[in-house]
Amino acid sequence: MRLDPAVFVHPRGLCESETVGPRTRVWAFAHVMPGAVVGADCNIGDHAFIETGARVGDRVTVKNAVLIWDGVTIEDDVFVGPNATFTNDLVPRAALHRPREEFLPTVVRAGATIGANATVVCGVTIGPYAVVGAGAVVTRDVGAYALVVGNPARRIGWVCSCTERLGRGWLCACGRRYREEPATPDVPAGLRLVETVGTRLGGG
Repeated sequence: MRLDPAVFVHPRGLCESETVGPRTRVWAFAHVMPGAVVGADCNIGDHAFIETGARVGDRVTVKNAVLIWDGVTIEDDVFVGPNATFTNDLVPRAALHRPREEFLPTVVRAGATIGANATVVCGVTIGPYAVVGAGAVVTRDVGAYALVVGNPARRIGWVCSCTERLGRGWLCACGRRYREEPATPDVPAGLRLVETVGTRLGGG
C-alpha cells in the first residue's frame, strides 16, 4: 500500500485505504477500510471507523469512536464529535444482506458540526454550517445554518458560520448578515450569507 508520505498512521491504527490525503492523521485503534476516501489535513480519532464506500473531505475532524458507513459523504471542514454515529440501512435485519446499491445516501455539507453522541439516520442531508446538538437523532434534512437538537431533532434556531447564535435580523456580532431561504421540495428552509462587515456578498 502506498500512502502519501505526509500521512501519519499511529502504530496501533489501521489504514487499509490508499486514498488518503496528505497531512491526515489516523490515531490509535482507528480503522480506515480499503475503498474509503479521506481527504487532506483530516484528523481521525482513536477507535473511529470509516467503511469502504464512505467519503470524507478535506480538513475534517472525526473525533473518537465515530462510525462512518458506506454511503455517507462528509464534505470539507466538517466537525464530527465523539461517538457520533451514521447509518446506511433504514430497515436492517441480521438475516438480510442488502446490496450497497440499496443503501440510502447521507450527505453532510461543508462546514457543518455534528455534536457528541448524535445519530444521523440514513437518507438525510445536513446543510452547510448547520449544527446538530449533542445526542440529537437526525431523521430528516437539516437546512443551512440551522441549529437542531433533540430526538427527533428539531430546529431551535440559527447559527453563524462562526458558530454564534443568530438573533433578530439574522445579524451576527462578527458582522455577517444572513437571510432566510424558503424550503423547496428538495431542500429544507435555511439561511444564506448576504453581507459581511458592511460588504455586500449578493442578494437583495
